[in-house]
Amino acid sequence: MSDPQRAWQEWLNSLNVPRKAAAESLRARFSALGVTDSVDLIKSEVLEDLPQLARFVLLRSLWHGAIDGWTVPGSLDQLPAAQRLLAAGAGREDLVRLVRAVAYEAVFATLDELDAGGDVNVSGVEAGWMVMEAGEDGSPTGRALSGLHEDLLTMDPSGRDGADLWQ
Repeated sequence: MSDPQRAWQEWLNSLNVPRKAAAESLRARFSALGVTDSVDLIKSEVLEDLPQLARFVLLRSLWHGAIDGWTVPGSLDQLPAAQRLLAAGAGREDLVRLVRAVAYEAVFATLDELDAGGDVNVSGVEAGWMVMEAGEDGSPTGRALSGLHEDLLTMDPSGRDGADLWQ
């Protein structure tokens, strides 16, 4: 048994039955999502009760849809401004990088605002918000997804932490 596998097994053996089952279930779910190094996320969810799987799925979804969705052939062609820029000689790769960078900034700003939980520039208004994990049936679990903007770059599916956006 390799050292990481042995450490995983020792950690599992240190848990009570419900936590051990939760850890094994999380490992299978992360594995099904293609995550090979999920131990820290699993430990955080099991021991700290942080919704790491929900965070992962949300942030990955934002990368695939809102940011990397612009790499799909034909996506730029939907934008008249992009059509004009391409006709004027702009490079398609540069335009894709530009719209991905703008999409990243918009997603980051939105997540930062959601993480703030309220508008810090407005006083006297008792309104706020929270992003919360939901169970399979759609009902809230009571576990908040916080600090989402902090992990957006690390969820870049390319593994480059968004470095290509600013080249």
